[in-house]
Amino acid sequence: MSDSPLPGREFTRRSLLRTGTGVALGTTIAAGSGLLRATPAAATNGIGQTGAPLCQLPGDSASQHGLGSGDLGIPYYREHDRSWGYVFGDSFNAGNTYLGSPVMLNQASFDSSGAAPISFSYAMPNGTAAQLFNYAHGVDNGYGVESTRIPNDCIEFGGRTYLQYTSVVHGIGGDPLPAGDDGSLMSGVAWSDDFGVTWTDYPWHWDGQYRGVNQSMYGMWSFAGIDPDGWLYIFSKRWNGSHKNTADQGAIQLFRINPDEFRAGNFGAQQNWIYDGSNWRWATDGTPPSLLFAPGNNIGEFSVKRINGTYCMSYLDVTDGSICTRTAPRPDAAWSAPTPQIVANNTWPPNHWGRPQVDSPYGGYIHPGSASATSLTLIVSQWTPQGAYRVLQFDGINP
Repeated sequence: MSDSPLPGREFTRRSLLRTGTGVALGTTIAAGSGLLRATPAAATNGIGQTGAPLCQLPGDSASQHGLGSGDLGIPYYREHDRSWGYVFGDSFNAGNTYLGSPVMLNQASFDSSGAAPISFSYAMPNGTAAQLFNYAHGVDNGYGVESTRIPNDCIEFGGRTYLQYTSVVHGIGGDPLPAGDDGSLMSGVAWSDDFGVTWTDYPWHWDGQYRGVNQSMYGMWSFAGIDPDGWLYIFSKRWNGSHKNTADQGAIQLFRINPDEFRAGNFGAQQNWIYDGSNWRWATDGTPPSLLFAPGNNIGEFSVKRINGTYCMSYLDVTDGSICTRTAPRPDAAWSAPTPQIVANNTWPPNHWGRPQVDSPYGGYIHPGSASATSLTLIVSQWTPQGAYRVLQFDGINP
């Protein structure tokens, strides 16, 4: 999670880690409490799960595999055995002991109809939830002192799993961060040839604020997938610890790369989607990608996936206080206007009325196994001062 997902929130990842969790995350919030105003667990409106909590409930499938509390829950398809992975950020066991980040739970079979909520079958790397990467928190692991490595997206193809992450600096720049400080040390891509048991970092890293490149547009990625044209399409944006980007309000860019070049770690072989003043085109000369949308609302975590031939995008609109969606027929085509789907307050503005309401939502990751491009499953995080720190499942989302 990026720090401070909504205006006025003072409870941040930094304060949580600094105080040794500070709140009893495993058991303080129960399903159906006042914190979650969407219909919990079993929905009755015909669109499947509408706010089903996937962790933080005693005895749930996450706790059975060692995860008591965690956020993000980024879903990806494990094509080698047709199962599903869910990558969490900073995580804790049922006793509120910090497990680290990233952490992964897996699911043998996903029900895209939403008739049953996601139930986890096992945990990586060895059956019990544990940190995937071999690095230490609060020390210099070779790049500068880092607090934690937050996953942004994961993809598997050609027998290899790839996880893009951002290394976040702990306690530097204020808590919460001032507007304009991205709070990151660097971003990188790690790969695994045993499907998540062991991981190796590519030597190519993208510097963040505390390595001299504040608000790098390569801080946070989303793998849209390999298109039928053979290219791997990747969207990226600035990592933003404050969620108040001063440069472009969290705008998004697009690049693509041959999957074999990506596997080899030859990231310089990317082609960038640019606007040259009169036309959009793919650039092969290193010209930086252009922003897809005009500067506007602050954007936090985001997700792009190709669902049944349609490209679907979701993201946290910090200014609007909602998880929004857009669609496009191609990654390099025009995107539809944003539609609020899950809101922090459904009394304002009018386009929030009747939407599922979650206090302090963030994330909003598209499940690649969604039923269709008009019936998405979103994995939404919730983290509030009252102690809610979990992921929620929403089905039937029509972008």
